[in-house]
Amino acid sequence: MVAPKRKIINDPVYGFITINHPLIFSILAHPYYQRLRRITQMAMGQLVYPGAVHTRFHHSLGAYHLMGNAVNELRSKGTEITEEEEIAVKAAILLHDIGHGPYSHALEHVVVKGVHHEALSLQIMYEMNAAFDGQLTLAIQIFTGAYHKPFLHQLISGQLDVDRMDYLSRDSFFCGVSEGVIGYDRILKMLVVVDGQLMIEEKGIYSVEKFLVARRQMYWQVYLHKTVLSAEKMMVKILERARSLYTSSDPAMQTQSALDYFLGAFTGVMDSFALAQFCALDDHDIMHAIKRWSAHPDKVLSLLCSRFLTRKLYKTTIQSEPFLAATIAAKQKESVDAFELDPSEVDYVCFTGEATNTLYQTKDERINILFKDGSIKDISLIDNALIHQNLSAAVKKNYICQLL
Repeated sequence: MVAPKRKIINDPVYGFITINHPLIFSILAHPYYQRLRRITQMAMGQLVYPGAVHTRFHHSLGAYHLMGNAVNELRSKGTEITEEEEIAVKAAILLHDIGHGPYSHALEHVVVKGVHHEALSLQIMYEMNAAFDGQLTLAIQIFTGAYHKPFLHQLISGQLDVDRMDYLSRDSFFCGVSEGVIGYDRILKMLVVVDGQLMIEEKGIYSVEKFLVARRQMYWQVYLHKTVLSAEKMMVKILERARSLYTSSDPAMQTQSALDYFLGAFTGVMDSFALAQFCALDDHDIMHAIKRWSAHPDKVLSLLCSRFLTRKLYKTTIQSEPFLAATIAAKQKESVDAFELDPSEVDYVCFTGEATNTLYQTKDERINILFKDGSIKDISLIDNALIHQNLSAAVKKNYICQLL
């Protein structure tokens, strides 16, 4: 008898991750999945936290590992999860981010306008399912929430999903910050299923509380750090300028990559050809384009690209109150004059926006707490001062980016 194929991957966050099923091996070997090695998890986070160079590949493997732990825990509490369901939910979490484009969220809706990464993930899963002779059908049903066991979908996408557990733990590890350190192992131990819904046992309340607070702290300390925000906005402005200038007859704009298609010929319809072009894109294509365009004769494009490559970013100010119109006008004039630009080009060198972070959205998936007496309450309704106060209130901050 031939022993089943088995591999272990040494992960810096969790230790050894075991791969032991043919379908999982097939997913890992697929070119669309291998592409995730070339897409950074935190986009421009590395410009502030130099260690934050981990990829979507790392993150999806970590989420896969946590999913295995969650399945084992729920089984130990009497929740029926078949072997087929286990493989399907693991496949679904491996593929949950496969639709991310270059630099993940930073360039979402910029490279491919109007298409969300989750919709692309699903489309890619359908393509892979055809190649795998339908072996991903159950994984797709779970991913879309169409399967009759909702808790499996909630493990992939919910307020307490393994996706969030991994990216908080992994991002804080690679950044070297403590804000995102959560007790993911204890939260997994506290998971329970009641009437098909994922819940947390009462004694896990404080671990969940720390998870929610850690998420908010990571957003303001790391993901929305003003320098990270500045770099990501500069990259967005570069792509916007490139698109406004792009013509197939201008050799200086050509990147010789799939990016050319999305800057020019793409009609907005994500057909099989467009999807194949999308899956040929990664971070390296964007960085190559920026290096190439730094020598472009267009003054604005070359200026932004050159400044980006040398980390001479926008000066960014963040505050709670909206900026006064007079303040914005003065800064815009200062930037236009400094670089001798036409006033119509001001939005490339000075602009404002709003950053928002919500700790807990009750309108979406809820975190239900199962008490010892069998009662169930949403965590936002529990009489606990730290959790209750401003739990679902959105925190909005205004920013102004200025090139000097």
